[in-house]
Amino acid sequence: MLLLPVHKRYMVIEQSIHVEVIFGAAPRQLRSVQLEVAFGSSVAQAVSQSGLMAMLNTQEIDALQLAVWGCKVQPNYQLRDKDRIELCRPLKVDPKVARRERFQRQGAKSAGLFNKLRHGAKAGY
Repeated sequence: MLLLPVHKRYMVIEQSIHVEVIFGAAPRQLRSVQLEVAFGSSVAQAVSQSGLMAMLNTQEIDALQLAVWGCKVQPNYQLRDKDRIELCRPLKVDPKVARRERFQRQGAKSAGLFNKLRHGAKAGY
């Protein structure tokens, strides 16, 4: 809210901000909604206004994490102009476990930084 002096009185001007709400419903499927919300709105208010939660059941909603520009936030986080709100699904596989399994499938010769040796070079160089 912005207060402007007008002849010994103040005129109240409601400001609005522009935000984007993004949700990855499934791998390689991205839904994006551009919103104009009131200044001082929270992440929870913007997400509810976006309508993206209508397609989810309560268990899926409880599992989601909220983030603004990739940084985890609480539902009461106050938004700024041009913020990008992300609704993040939980990981199905731990990235460390996935990397370990991929390395076992590919083998030591075809994976890693030093998989191609120069002629006459030592292993690992």
